[in-house]
Amino acid sequence: MQFACNAHTICDPELRPLGTGLYPVISIINHSCVPNAVLIFDGRTAYVRALQPINKDEEVSISYIETATVTKKRNNDLKQYFFTCTCPRCVKGFDEDALLEGFRCKNQACDGFLLPNSGKKAYTCQKCGASRDVEEIKNMRSEILQLSDKASSFLSSGNKAEAGSIYKIIEQLERNLYHAFSTTLLHTCETLLKIYLELQDWWTALTYCRLTIPVYERVYPPFHPMIGLQFYTCGKLEWLLEFTEDALKSLTRAADILKVTHGVKSQFMKELFGKLEEARAEVSFRLSSRHGHDE
Repeated sequence: MQFACNAHTICDPELRPLGTGLYPVISIINHSCVPNAVLIFDGRTAYVRALQPINKDEEVSISYIETATVTKKRNNDLKQYFFTCTCPRCVKGFDEDALLEGFRCKNQACDGFLLPNSGKKAYTCQKCGASRDVEEIKNMRSEILQLSDKASSFLSSGNKAEAGSIYKIIEQLERNLYHAFSTTLLHTCETLLKIYLELQDWWTALTYCRLTIPVYERVYPPFHPMIGLQFYTCGKLEWLLEFTEDALKSLTRAADILKVTHGVKSQFMKELFGKLEEARAEVSFRLSSRHGHDE
């Protein structure tokens, strides 16, 4: 139990888990769902890097868990560490939770989220006042659940193409049911991104990668590595598809974040800077070629 509470998951530079390690000094750093620092590994060496300026006497905090979830899920995940989080996000999380797990307004032009009314027979939009019937929502959720079981079955049997087709249907249904910042919808888009990366369907993968970024920017601190890594994936896909100027923008955003979280001297960042220079040179060449044709 002592090991489980104080151990840290060792990840590669792209935050993929590799194993577990015990770092006594880092074990004294407390958790927050709005951390001001992040734990990054370079091989077996652990670095705690600030995500923002930290004042003298201000406590340094990292997140022990995935924080792109609602308060109830985060608190449940934290049970393994035997404490209840009292960070600002957990204490005042009602509105954010309503957004992250909430249903969308049926008015397509409205970006409001729904909450159950007093009789709990309908959900009412907190922005325009439009309502959705409980039965309608229940039926849509039931349909999504059935399709999810089918898609998971295809995925576990290795039929990625069929799984992708069904997850696309699920995504459209969820887009009509959940708010645009819903973590349920986010996880579906992440699954679709993974499937189409494995199928090497770069255009479809890019579509879903781009859809995840606004939600990442909503649920993570501004300089969180997850945002930087998603921009990096986006930039690599845009480069493959020869959207060179878009790739340059995405790789620049990735570098701005990841040089803070990973440090400029790491091998990972050297590779990113190399791709960024390549993209800059290509954009510069294309611009000069255009000017040459115009003259």
